[in-house]
Amino acid sequence: MATRKLSSTNNRNREVLGDFCGITYALNLVGSRWKLLILHKLEPHKLRFSELKQILPHITDRMLTLQLRELEQDGLIARTVFAEVPPRVEYALTASGQALAPAWHSLEAWGNAHRQAAAAEQVESLKP
Repeated sequence: MATRKLSSTNNRNREVLGDFCGITYALNLVGSRWKLLILHKLEPHKLRFSELKQILPHITDRMLTLQLRELEQDGLIARTVFAEVPPRVEYALTASGQALAPAWHSLEAWGNAHRQAAAAEQVESLKP
């Protein structure tokens, strides 16, 4: 279930730099525009594809599918398919995915503080 082109520079870098250090390894797993957001939205409860799409309206169906596949392949989320008509699929954090929650909470707090500080600096720079 490979989602990346094996010969891509991105894939080669992932293989080579994966053992470089823990931060590089972690960023290889969650370092995209959408992955941390997907994990964050799955924290409180399981969600279906359509629910994730509603929560993240600017992500394309294709990108959401690719990101979910990679997160599942990397063991951060679990995909459960229910044998119903119509079929139902739910996504949930694994224990490993849940262990990342403190990291994204810290990033969120830092991001909010930095955004406010940057906005305050911008206002100050406009004063005569």
